[in-house]
Amino acid sequence: MDSKNNTVIVGLSGGVDSALAAWTLKQQGFNVIGVTMATWDGSLDIPKIEGKSGCYGPNEDESIAEAKTVADRLGIPHYTVQVSSEYTHEVLDYFRSEYRAGRTPNPCVRCNQTIKFGALLNAARKMGIQFDYFATGHYARLDFKSPTEPFLYRATDLSKDQSYFLSRLSIDQLSIVKFPLGGMRKEDVKALAREIGWADYADKKESQDFLECGDYSVLFDESDNVPGDFVDLEGNVLGRHKGIVHYTIGQRKGLNIGGQPEPLFVVKIDAEKNQVVLGPRNTLQCTEVHAVNVNLMVENNAPCLSKKLSAQIRLGHKGSMASIVNLNDNEITVRFDEPQFASTPGQILVLYDGDGVVLSAVIDK
Repeated sequence: MDSKNNTVIVGLSGGVDSALAAWTLKQQGFNVIGVTMATWDGSLDIPKIEGKSGCYGPNEDESIAEAKTVADRLGIPHYTVQVSSEYTHEVLDYFRSEYRAGRTPNPCVRCNQTIKFGALLNAARKMGIQFDYFATGHYARLDFKSPTEPFLYRATDLSKDQSYFLSRLSIDQLSIVKFPLGGMRKEDVKALAREIGWADYADKKESQDFLECGDYSVLFDESDNVPGDFVDLEGNVLGRHKGIVHYTIGQRKGLNIGGQPEPLFVVKIDAEKNQVVLGPRNTLQCTEVHAVNVNLMVENNAPCLSKKLSAQIRLGHKGSMASIVNLNDNEITVRFDEPQFASTPGQILVLYDGDGVVLSAVIDK
């Protein structure tokens, strides 16, 4: 490999995926540097649970130490990059404000957009770390074919695909990115780890949690726990809720509303009235979704925009065929071929042409 333009920093988390991403790039001849972002500032009262890991919490030092172990095994430099203030503002404050407004945020999508592929790289440059590329252990693929075709694609291993989490990234952000595991299956990554003598990482328990403790309530103040009314679609009071930050569209459990002819779900959250509106499941079916803050990943005249596309409205949603009925610089409306359950304001709408991400936007209504 040419010695020029071949330095890559790899986001090391201490897990098997980022470790194998770094190992793969080193095998390919890249000059590899490990970086780990530090987000924890100790400002929240989050209990320290031994062996529990997550993106934010008091066990961060252990994750950083494990990332350094990976770097030592590879014989590469490792740096801890401080981004706690940016994380607090861009992820935690965003998370709180969305719930307080009656919406349901996706902190992982936000973190990728603003921190992992943003603030982390800016902070690394300020530390004097020189690099040409940034790599992570995400399961996704990149292919810059032409301006009218998507450049972000689902991973080969669809069961581990993370393109949904990466859908808010711009072409500028992704233009220097490498995803070494995008064409691999998770089972093959673990097998490779064992083959090179890293069985301890292959067998390590993994966490996808945003918070170590898994309890979002620690992010909110007592002032957020303002009781209000559960009401039905006609405005009749059905009971009392414990604060709108504890609820999301489509929720059924934890409502503690009995004596109804059929199960009730959260169908709307009215922050202005401090009300949680409940209704039967069929009232959550929608044929159209409106979203804002469009991130278009093809040119605005791309042929795929006039095709039927697969629309995903939350992480666990398998996607359903839909057509774009309105699209401009900041908003989009899509119409589904068949009604979908619980489109939730604050969540991310992602449109796929086959495996390629065409655009993403934040669901508004």
